[in-house]
Formats: sequence, structure tokens, C-alpha cells
Amino acid sequence: MKISGFTFIRNGVILGYPFVESIKSILDICDEFIVNVGSSSDNTIDRIKGINSSKIRIIESVWNDKLNIKGYTYAQQKMIAQYSCTGDWLFYLEGDEVVHENDLDKIVHTMKRSNDNKHIEAISFDYFHFYGNHHTIAVSPRWYRREARIIRGDIRTICPDSLFWCVLGKRNTLRGYPRAVHSGAKIYHYGWVRTQEQMNARSKQVQKYWGNAHRDIDYGEVDPRSLSLFEGSHPSVMNHFLPKHAKREIFKTNPNYKLTWREKRHRFLMMLEKTLKMDFSKKHYIPVSNR
Repeated sequence: MKISGFTFIRNGVILGYPFVESIKSILDICDEFIVNVGSSSDNTIDRIKGINSSKIRIIESVWNDKLNIKGYTYAQQKMIAQYSCTGDWLFYLEGDEVVHENDLDKIVHTMKRSNDNKHIEAISFDYFHFYGNHHTIAVSPRWYRREARIIRGDIRTICPDSLFWCVLGKRNTLRGYPRAVHSGAKIYHYGWVRTQEQMNARSKQVQKYWGNAHRDIDYGEVDPRSLSLFEGSHPSVMNHFLPKHAKREIFKTNPNYKLTWREKRHRFLMMLEKTLKMDFSKKHYIPVSNR
């Protein structure tokens, strides 16, 4: 069984991505790692070369900034990397997603156990979405709580955007989301622990790829009930990236913030989730069992 890791990145240093840590977090279990590096204004490509691993293969690309199709540029760059993979299983991580070393064995075990079961097309993960600081996680249904991040290399898939896959069926018709078994592992998503300045710089660059106009981001303008204290440990590769002496507390929000209609809806859904023991967050896969 061969495992390919892959990702894409552009201006990772300027925009505050822990992309080196992301790659390193799964490099040990990969037989190869494909990195599609977009033409950048910083030393992103040098940082990747500095990992100094024979497993890493770099593809250099130029993004089409004229496209105004929601998410398509990201999908294009993701698939450039994916189509260069040669593994039986393809492990995709975005540049701000990291895997804990304690989960690597169970991830490999899930792939091995599922390898001969062709009904299983993907492998899903739980998510920690850190918000504002690395001691706070976002828990409302706005944030996907599970997502597929490993896909079989021998099925035909496309990406409508960088987040998820769709599977092609007979006669190349779009069949739908892949069938995924749960790994029991977690993805640590650090996209919202950048500095606020980095987050706004990122928004100014990326919103055009989603057909949106940039709107200033203020971390404090959020529903405090959507946040919770993180009780676990971080992946060891993040030790030098995260502040060492930050106070262990939930991120402080604006006490005068007025909820949006969407946040009021999410509050109601969280109440229903607690009462009905259900999960109303979005899933881009079909859950299946590996029994």
C-alpha cells in the first residue's frame, strides 16, 4: 500500500500559514508528498525545500487570477497536485491543517483495513477549528465538524473547490460525495489563529477566488457561545509556531456584539443538537462502516 500526501500553497509565509508544520505532520507515513507551489512574493518554495526530504516533489504553477468562478482556482490547484500523486491512498492537507503525531498509527491502520474494501472511497476526520487563539475552538454548526481528507487514488474524482471531492460515476456523470469511513483521528485547523493583520491580508488576496469582496475581519465580532476552551494537546510540530506563554483561556469577544441572523440560527441549532443528540454541521461525504 502506497500513501501519497499532497497540498497546494502560495505566499504561505506572508499569509501566516503553518504549511511546513502541516507537511511535516504526516510526512513520516507518506511514501511521497506532492506540493503545488504557486508563484509567490515570499520564500514559500525555499521553506519547503528546507524540509530536505527526498519524499517531497515540488510542482511550480502560475495561478489564473482572472477566473471569477467560486472556488474554481483553488480546486484547479488542488487537482494539479492530486493528479500528480501515485499512491493507493491520497492524503490531502490544506496549508493550515495539521495532524497530531498520536493519530498517525490509527490513520495508517484505517487505510490498511479499508484497502481491499472498494466500497470505501475516502477516510474522514474530526476537526478542531481554533479561533482567535490556540486555546479556543469554534464549535457551532457553521464549522464543519468532520470532513474527508483521504481519497482513493484509483477512483475518478473532481473538486468543485478545495474543501471536498465529488465522485464521477458511469459515463462520467457526477455521482455525488465519496463514501467515507471515519479514521478516529483529528485535523487541527489553525487558519483562524493568524494575527488579525495576516487574516485580513489573506482575505484581500483570496476572496476574489470565491467571487466575494473583502470585508474587514475582527476576531472579536463573533457569538461567544460558539466558542469553547480546548482541553487537549497540540501536535508537537506546532511547538515553535504557537505562542509559548499565551494564557489558557477562551478568546475574549466584543461584549457589545450583536448577533447576525445566521448566528441566531446557529444558536438554535446548537440547542437542538444538545437536546436531540444530533449534528447539524455540513458534511461533504457519505458516512459508511468498515465492518
